[in-house]
Amino acid sequence: MFVLGILLLIAAVVLYVVSRSTDRSGFRLGAVGALLAGILAGLLSCLHVVSAYEVGVPVTFGKVGSPMRPGMNVISPFTDVTSFSTRPVDLNLSDKDVVEVRSAQGGVMYAEVTVKWAVAPAKAVELYRLAGNEAAIQQRLVYPDSREIVRNVFARYTSEEGYTSAREKINAEIGKLVKERLAPRGIDVTTVNLRNVRPSEKLQEQIDGKIQQEQATERAEEAARTATAEAERRRIEAEGIAKANKILNESLTDKVLFNQCIEAYKEAAASNPVYAVPCGDGGGTPVIVDGKKE
Repeated sequence: MFVLGILLLIAAVVLYVVSRSTDRSGFRLGAVGALLAGILAGLLSCLHVVSAYEVGVPVTFGKVGSPMRPGMNVISPFTDVTSFSTRPVDLNLSDKDVVEVRSAQGGVMYAEVTVKWAVAPAKAVELYRLAGNEAAIQQRLVYPDSREIVRNVFARYTSEEGYTSAREKINAEIGKLVKERLAPRGIDVTTVNLRNVRPSEKLQEQIDGKIQQEQATERAEEAARTATAEAERRRIEAEGIAKANKILNESLTDKVLFNQCIEAYKEAAASNPVYAVPCGDGGGTPVIVDGKKE
């Protein structure tokens, strides 16, 4: 814009000189218009508007100035302004950027992580000196530090903890460490989301083998428990039968057997009369039983 203003002023001078030599009013009007346009372009080159949710870093002849807040700012025509967004930006570590991690046991897994970060306005100048622009901040600072921390945290846990039981704990630990690492540099990390963890093919084979072994062990233990329970049941049943036989043997005296014999023949005599019942050992008195009388 400043260069355009200079060119317009030069054009105004040329038109004025031509108008003087030719005495034509059209050139004078053109000179006046070019002069006004040049002045306006010069004024605009001294103003810079920083959009909402942005911070500007002015650089004049290689010297970095103070951060510029959103709104209209007066600058030198020779000042170049680099803007940084203060809105959160997502760094997705997935697909080709997925993080390959190793567990404490050496198992290989692939972690997909999203880091949501933003530039701290007060630290915009320091970030400009470190990286130069917003894309470079993500590529040179957020990206490598996040990947390093993800690897270091997973290395303290087993494979099973990494992809199942301790994922929430790992996610919280990664978020805490990333925030602590990047905050002093002027990068505010709002959230870290461990979206997915999947084992490598080799680790998956080991996991499947372990699961199959555990299932086989559980089946064997269940069969052993069933066999033990069945043996116990049979033992109790045998003890019960033995006790019943003992009680029966002790209670069956000769008189009881004789009485049971009579009762049995009495029931039989209801349909088939019996005239003599040799109950007992044959040495006692015979009993005559028929269907009507004893």
